[in-house]
Amino acid sequence: TTTMAPTKKDEKVNKASKAAKFVKKGSKGKLLKKRFSATFHRPRTLKHERKPAYPRISVPSRQKLDQFQILKHPLTTESAMAKVEAHNTLVFIVDARSNKKQIKDAVKRMYDIECLKVNTLIRPDGAKKAYCRLTEDHDALDIANRIGII
Repeated sequence: TTTMAPTKKDEKVNKASKAAKFVKKGSKGKLLKKRFSATFHRPRTLKHERKPAYPRISVPSRQKLDQFQILKHPLTTESAMAKVEAHNTLVFIVDARSNKKQIKDAVKRMYDIECLKVNTLIRPDGAKKAYCRLTEDHDALDIANRIGII
């Protein structure tokens, strides 16, 4: 490929583009940063990686709510027994911090039964009550007998 010597027009275009760049950017480059205080505070930019001499906790904390902690005891009142017979539902007093998913899992692990759904309420005395509706293939009466609440 042959390159031609730059013509006068090319030089003028080049010079004009450089001038335009300086107009846009400024010829002095970056000026000094504005300081709003007369005192100078040295910036602390070095960040050391943490190298603890010993672990701050010796043992990892155990899970606070396991299935034995969640289900406190089954409820054996007349209304609870009516729920067992009429609606295929077991009634438990549970830990107030537990949620419906945890209650469902705890019932499954403790009694090997599947819950269809769990309804909860907090009683006036502060205890949480859980109504565990069982699936059709489990009978609440049989399970209540097996647990020993009937």
